[in-house]
Amino acid sequence: MWFGIQQSLSRLVLLTSLVLIFLLGLGSWSIPPATASIRQMEEAPGQILVQSRHTLRDETGNSWQVVLFKRIKVNDATSINLRLVGFPGAAKFAHPQPLTIITETGTILNSKDMFAEKSPAANVGQYDFKNALNKLPTAASVRLFPVMSDPQPIELKIPPEVILEWQIVAASN
Repeated sequence: MWFGIQQSLSRLVLLTSLVLIFLLGLGSWSIPPATASIRQMEEAPGQILVQSRHTLRDETGNSWQVVLFKRIKVNDATSINLRLVGFPGAAKFAHPQPLTIITETGTILNSKDMFAEKSPAANVGQYDFKNALNKLPTAASVRLFPVMSDPQPIELKIPPEVILEWQIVAASN
C-alpha cells in the first residue's frame, strides 16, 4: 500500500513538473510585442525633432547607433538625416564621403555627407537622407556602406521594420 501511494505521488510530482515546464516554456517562446522607438520633441519654439533610434551590429559584431531624424522648422523647411555613431576608437569616418545604400534588388543609392566641413567626433557620420528614404523598399532590408578611414569596409544591414519606422518618421508633421 505504501508503495502504491509513493508511486502515485511520484507520478503527480512528475506530471506537475512537466506542466510547469510547459507553461514556463510558453512564455519564453512567445513573440514580444513590437515597439517603435520614435521620439518627438520640441527643440525650440516652432522647431520639432522626430527621430527613430536603433542599435545595430555590423558584420564584425561592432555596435552602431543608427538615428534617423526629421527636423521641422517654422518656415516649413524640413530635413531628414541619418546619423551613424560607431564605438569611439573603433570607427573613424572618412569625411567627406557619401553613404552608399544598396537594396536587396541591387539598386544603389548615395546620400551626401553632412559633416564634410567638420564632424563632432571621428566616430560620427551624418547624411542627407531625404531623397534616399523615398526610394527604399519597406518590405525588404537594405545595406549601408559608410566610408571609413580604416580600409576595412563596414556594412550595416537595416531590417525592413526599421525602414518602415523611418517612413513613419518621414511622414510625421
